[in-house]
Amino acid sequence: MKKAILAVIFLICCVSICTAQVDKVSTESSSTPAKEVPSDAWGKFFPDGLVDNSGGSVGIDTLSGKIVGIYFSAHWCPPCRAFSPKLVEFRNANSVDFEIVFVSSDKNEEAQFEYMKEVNMEWPAVKYGSDAANSLKKQFGVTGIPTLVILSPNGETLSEDGRGDVESTPDSCLATWKKKAELAPKK
Repeated sequence: MKKAILAVIFLICCVSICTAQVDKVSTESSSTPAKEVPSDAWGKFFPDGLVDNSGGSVGIDTLSGKIVGIYFSAHWCPPCRAFSPKLVEFRNANSVDFEIVFVSSDKNEEAQFEYMKEVNMEWPAVKYGSDAANSLKKQFGVTGIPTLVILSPNGETLSEDGRGDVESTPDSCLATWKKKAELAPKK
């Protein structure tokens, strides 16, 4: 019983630390106000472009026609390190119709790339500390990590709890998102 209570206290502390660190990184990096969600192009979400896990440029067109998960995470966050391998497996099994874009809350760019390589994140990321990264955090109200926001191919929000979807229904959540995307109003 004591071990269970200690485990719960530990998890509460981890979540509190992750939430506080996300807020700290977001406010330190930029004071740019959140931008309005654009209607038709991924380039409007990611105006600074995307990078791979070595910092090389990735074309926005890799997202075309796909359901996109924007993944807010950091290496220093224990719940993130627990979820990231599950997300890698899910994305790799569904990469024809689904892509991830990573938004890091790590301490610096080097830590972001280390984390991406360590967990085998073969998906693109927003440039570390960019105005776009901070705008996305504000736009989707990210106050804790890990957070996975799911968007339709035209940029409509399909789920603000993509993490819960992937963890609880990994075999059917993509089909659910696709169905929602079909029903979503076109911008």
